[in-house]
Amino acid sequence: MKNLALVATLSLVLAACTTDPFTGEQKVSKTVIGAGTGAAIGALGGLIIGNSTRANKRNAILIGAGIGALAGGGIGVYMDNQEAKLREQLRGSGVSVTRVGDTIKLNMPSNITFGTDQSNVRPEFINVLRSVSLVLKEFNRTIVNVFGHTDSDGSETYNQDLSERRAISVARNLIDQGTDSRRYFIAGFGESEPVASNATVNGKAANRRVEIEIEPLRNS
Repeated sequence: MKNLALVATLSLVLAACTTDPFTGEQKVSKTVIGAGTGAAIGALGGLIIGNSTRANKRNAILIGAGIGALAGGGIGVYMDNQEAKLREQLRGSGVSVTRVGDTIKLNMPSNITFGTDQSNVRPEFINVLRSVSLVLKEFNRTIVNVFGHTDSDGSETYNQDLSERRAISVARNLIDQGTDSRRYFIAGFGESEPVASNATVNGKAANRRVEIEIEPLRNS
């Protein structure tokens, strides 16, 4: 899990003073930029987790709500079945599905997800997110991390903001379609985590993306 800095509520995303739901501490939402860091966003009606300790508390909250944790060999089978269903639902959509250990990664290139310099999901992509939400609702014993990324064009501050807004937009659509907001962790990383060279057109296109990482819900 990536280590991020702040906790906020959706109504005050990237804006005003908020209360950390775990510590009660008042915090001012702001952009945090740095290698492997990024910025925590808003709660979207649930929780945004800033570090591994809070991640464990998120798991505890979900388990306490009656969502059973996965354990042992059952994790692999559960994630195998979810991966297969996602591949079936997303075939031909332009979204890639990869598996790294017990984590399923969905890569959503910005050219199919958003208009140029926009953070509202394209209307034609809503059905793709609906397909993702159907699988997330069926396999509800997982947590969902939504990360936004950009290329290096423009300022770091602008790219950070755009990556955050795009991650929020994808998560909001999935939550609006009935997935549990408490499962989500949303963050933007701007241009700080490229997957290709920003020196080429194709490389920049690869770097402009929203990634969803789906992980099994564990006891700790």
